[in-house]
Amino acid sequence: MIIQGLNSVAASYAAIQASPVQRQTIAAATANISDRVSISAAAKAMLAESGAPAAAQAVQDRLDAIKAKSALERTADDTEFLIKNDKRLAEIVAKDEQTRTADEIDYMQKAGGFVNTMAELSPTEKAMYDDLVAHGNWEAAKGLSLVGMSRIGMGGQQVTLPNGRVFDPATTEVTADNIRNLFQQMFVDDSGQSDHHFEALASYLERRETAEGNAARG
Repeated sequence: MIIQGLNSVAASYAAIQASPVQRQTIAAATANISDRVSISAAAKAMLAESGAPAAAQAVQDRLDAIKAKSALERTADDTEFLIKNDKRLAEIVAKDEQTRTADEIDYMQKAGGFVNTMAELSPTEKAMYDDLVAHGNWEAAKGLSLVGMSRIGMGGQQVTLPNGRVFDPATTEVTADNIRNLFQQMFVDDSGQSDHHFEALASYLERRETAEGNAARG
């Protein structure tokens, strides 16, 4: 498919070492003693807590560094670390693709370094996406994702379609007619999948527009 004219970390810790004087004192005290000296559970907990902020910061620093890279720049270790340490991302990835909300996809695309289609949809359009997902209309939801894709990198630029029509994808309202006559015409897809998704979205919008018109007429 193409678009006409144009996707161990907790190893940060502080080493605790005795000073020379302390080491001598300990050696003298234990020279002829075979009893094992152990740290109490409470002391261990205190030591663990004292190192926790530094370890957490080290994890966050690496997460930030990974997220600053594009998906193509990341190594397998980067991806594994990201999934292991970004709890929200792991939860989203574990969900069925057809149940993810617009905000979840937005977060996943940003964290994953992918092209962010959801960032191109308005709050109203994102709410529409969530409604489609909630009602199991996955095909129409995919069509709305394609609308977001059509806007990427456009920066308010006009698009000239093969039939000579010109429009701005970023400012064009998502209606049944605009989906069929404008957005759909930007894509060339030999598989026919994009046409299928756009038609599902247009049909949904057509039904909604008819229902809203009937409601307005009383």
